[in-house]
Parts: sequence; structure tokens; C-alpha cells
Amino acid sequence: MNSGTSRRVLTVAVVGISLFCFAGILSATEKTTSVEGHVTKVDRAAKTVMVKAYDGTEHTMHLVERTVVHGGKETHKGAEEAARDLQEGSQVVVHYTKQGTDETAEEIDQIGKDGLKTSEGTITKFDRDARTMTIKIADGTEETYRLTEHATEDAGKETEDTAKKSAHAIVYYSEEAGHKVAHYFKTS
Repeated sequence: MNSGTSRRVLTVAVVGISLFCFAGILSATEKTTSVEGHVTKVDRAAKTVMVKAYDGTEHTMHLVERTVVHGGKETHKGAEEAARDLQEGSQVVVHYTKQGTDETAEEIDQIGKDGLKTSEGTITKFDRDARTMTIKIADGTEETYRLTEHATEDAGKETEDTAKKSAHAIVYYSEEAGHKVAHYFKTS
């Protein structure tokens, strides 16, 4: 093999490896989507949770080491720990990524009776860059929430437009280090 052919083979190999690595990076940064529904089955051995969404669709969510569950007795992280507080019938919001047909739970927020705290009011300010949202509650006071990364991702461009129109919102939050942290919110 001459040196010109060797360089071409080496160049093709480097480009191929680079593309493979780039594809891995792209799949790792896949957009997170959310679904709200009820847990229909927890399979701790298979590390999955079945969720029936309010629109009737069913999702099998894989629990992995980075899965975090908020709103139960305490916050849990990891596949085995994540399933600890989840029970059939629990009302949840699952923030997940999808690769092919596999859905992986990144964060599960319990929002029912024993889940995250709730607050309702009118959105008065939404700042995507600062990851904050302010709502005016029924008594006229304003509450500001820090938004989790997933709550910020879930909020599409329409949320900023909706905030300008003083839309009604239900916020599901926890209190962490003296701040209210919104894990999920929905507008109407």
C-alpha cells in the first residue's frame, strides 16, 4: 500500500469513528417529553413502570440509574430506588426520552394526594433564560418558582405567549433550600 492510499484509509477510519461518536452524542441529548397519567404496574425486577396517560395511551417506562422520583416520601434516584414509592394508581408526570420504541424515565413526579405540593394562579411572568415563573395566587400575592430543567424543556414557546395573556396555571412543586421548585406545570 502506498502512502496516499494509507492516508485515505486512515482519513476514512477517522471520519467513520467521528460520525459514530457524534451519533452517540446526539442520542444522549435527545429531547425530553412528558406524559401525565396513572401508574398501572410497577415491575421492579424488569425495572419498568407502566403508565396509562390521560389520553388513553399506555407507556412502558424503563427505569435507569439516572431516573429520579420526586413527590413521594422522599426523593429517590436510580432504577431500584426510583420504584420504591411508586404504587399502582399513583398519579404521575413522567419526563422521558424515547429512542426507537424504548421510553426511558428521566424524572417521575408524583402529583397526586401524597405527591408534590400544588399551587394555582395566574402566570404573571415567565423567564426561560432565568428558569423562573411567577404566578399570582387567589389572595393576590405573587409566588416565584425556580423551574427544573425538565419543566423548562416542557414549556414550549406558547408558554411565554400564554404568560403575556395572564393564563391560569397549576404548579406542582417541592421546597428545596428555601426555594419553591416547579417540577411540572400546566396551563389552561
